[in-house]
Amino acid sequence: MKKDKIVIIGAGLSGTLLAITMAQRGYQVALYEKRDDMRKVTMSAGRSINLALSPRGMLGLDLAGIRPEILEQCIPMRGRMIHPHGGSSFFQSYSGREGEAINSVSRGGLNIALLNKAESFPNIEMYFNHTCTHAVLEKGIAHFKHEKTGFTVEVKGDILIGTDGSGSALRKSMMDKTADLLFNYSQNFLSHGYKELSIQPTAEGGFKLDKNALHIWPRGSFMIIALPNMDGSFTVTMFHPYEGPYGFNHMNSREEVAAFFQNFYPELIPYMPDYVDEYFNNPTGNLGTVKCYPWQTYGKTLLMGDAAHAIVPFYGQGMNASFEDVRVFNELIDTIGDGDWAGLFNEFQKQRAVNTNAIADLAIDNFYEMRDRVDDADFMLKRKIETDLEFTYPDYYSKYSLVTFRPDIPYSRAMHQGRAQDELLLNWCKGGQPELTKSEMHAQLMDLSKKFENGN
Repeated sequence: MKKDKIVIIGAGLSGTLLAITMAQRGYQVALYEKRDDMRKVTMSAGRSINLALSPRGMLGLDLAGIRPEILEQCIPMRGRMIHPHGGSSFFQSYSGREGEAINSVSRGGLNIALLNKAESFPNIEMYFNHTCTHAVLEKGIAHFKHEKTGFTVEVKGDILIGTDGSGSALRKSMMDKTADLLFNYSQNFLSHGYKELSIQPTAEGGFKLDKNALHIWPRGSFMIIALPNMDGSFTVTMFHPYEGPYGFNHMNSREEVAAFFQNFYPELIPYMPDYVDEYFNNPTGNLGTVKCYPWQTYGKTLLMGDAAHAIVPFYGQGMNASFEDVRVFNELIDTIGDGDWAGLFNEFQKQRAVNTNAIADLAIDNFYEMRDRVDDADFMLKRKIETDLEFTYPDYYSKYSLVTFRPDIPYSRAMHQGRAQDELLLNWCKGGQPELTKSEMHAQLMDLSKKFENGN
């Protein structure tokens, strides 16, 4: 057993996975969480945006040895089912390659599985209802307040890692020393928020919509999406602006909400008899992006996951990016060796920040794509061509596939290469069907891919 003690703030998805991998390496791990143990309390409704598990995240689960267990809790989604306003629904595949899908998974179920795994290690101690108030960065000390007793405790580790989400207390302690650390921080909110509703199962426990698709009802400045759950229900999420006649700040009566749905989502009403009650009972959440740098201080403290790079949920990569943090961190320990925490932290932030910034930008792009473009004629033609190319030439990957199905390619390359491919494809699609043959298009796209593979 190694002597170094690792204190982790935040027992969410990435923090608990990190604790497991550090315990596997023989470290003493203390894992602190401000909330109750979710295995012992009922989770509150309205804050559980379903997660999309893809290969980057699966590689993280492999570290803990729980991929098969989690996949049993997943529903594969092979593409988007688009429901235009007043039009017929149609399906857009995520990939032209057989078997490629993203997986709808419950955040709570996944977190519980990780906590159960962590509890099996004798060198992991877990503490719930402990809120981090501040940290002494250069000493690796964190101060916690117990939410039920009010008592405070000082905890010292050889290293201190904050996986405590977008409102990270450890990051706040870094921000308090901005001048000394040259700490850069930005937090940018969309003018939109989100609110969760639900579609319940049929009386027989079946699904009222196609369960193997992510459903989107695009309506220009707002949209609704729905993801399937194992019990036959769907988690339905409204993404709306705060302002404007259909904004969250202005639809304040039951009559207004009912009239709005009757106008824009009449086909959903039969599936959601309680939608008005849920609208007023469930909270409205904000959608924001957090970027910061550096992620480490004094070789003693490190940010990881949403604490370092919170993103909006529209590429389905928030959890996957955080799990990738854990995987890369472990790979760097194998490369750099145990004990050189300063060197490890520096290399980690150097490798990860450029990539998490890229997926943050792509997630914003995908918000506007899902809201505004999924039923656009040029976009639909581009997706048709991409899917056909992937089916015919499996070595071609669209931008979405580069991000989602190629964990061997960093997000930054996926972004730059994918944007270049999109520009080429959209130029071909302008004015109708391209004159190039499929093989000619494939050849040009592969030439482009080689340039990015070679770092050009």
